[in-house]
Amino acid sequence: MSIPAIPTLPGRAAEVRGLNSLARAELEARAGRHLAVVQDLDALHEHFAESVLATLGASREVGRPPALILPWGPTAQYAILSRLLATTGVTLRGATLLFMDDYAGQDGRALPSSHPLSFRGEVGRWLRSLDPGLRPAREDVLFPDRGSAGRIEQRIAEVGGIDVCYGGIGVHGHLAFNEPQSGVSESGIRRVALNEFTRTINAVRAGVGGDLENFPKSAWTLGMRQCLGARRIELYCRSDCGMDWAKTVLRLALLGRSSDDYPVTWIQHHPNYRVVTDRQTAEPPSVRLA
Repeated sequence: MSIPAIPTLPGRAAEVRGLNSLARAELEARAGRHLAVVQDLDALHEHFAESVLATLGASREVGRPPALILPWGPTAQYAILSRLLATTGVTLRGATLLFMDDYAGQDGRALPSSHPLSFRGEVGRWLRSLDPGLRPAREDVLFPDRGSAGRIEQRIAEVGGIDVCYGGIGVHGHLAFNEPQSGVSESGIRRVALNEFTRTINAVRAGVGGDLENFPKSAWTLGMRQCLGARRIELYCRSDCGMDWAKTVLRLALLGRSSDDYPVTWIQHHPNYRVVTDRQTAEPPSVRLA
């Protein structure tokens, strides 16, 4: 697959310089209720797990089976969620868990579960680690893949829509694997080419020793249409891997002009969204480019 060219929004560079000059307090003031800042990465993962737990409980209180869009990455919140499920009696049984994306192999299909980079494989191992009474049914855990679009759309309709779309934000503003692409805000479930920004930073995280030659070049993803269609959007944005990379995209997600060159900016048109970050990521960059 080739990656379609998408022009940067005119004036974006000047906009970024202005956003990156904002002190944390000013960023929080301008973002208002759409931004939550926690102390550090541990607190961020705790927040993520506790939010999922609360969503599971709240949905059942109104008599609706929970339905969530979830990312596999960041992942530290899932160990915390396991502990919370075990100690509170809240369960994933009956919940629909729609995972955002998964890498594709050279044949165009999602990687097999046995592949070390397979999100489906990692999710399966996490779910099997739970007490059987806490696990969702196999048919209630869905991933985008070749041939799954109709089944996923049908499930979303059957459960009455998605309660919350949880996710992270990519360095170039992708939500799920919705890379910068013309018309991305209306996109549906599909296979996408991954740009080199995404492949590089994800390869660093994956511990593959810089093997960009064999790192996946495409992925299956939910579209922005599915993500933006949730009743609430809650995204977690933080620097990691010892690299200070998330400050700019955090500011763009919250305060940048909405455009296809940074897909996450389209969340600003949703009536109920929030980005959660840690104090360090919310600080401005130590070096700002003129």
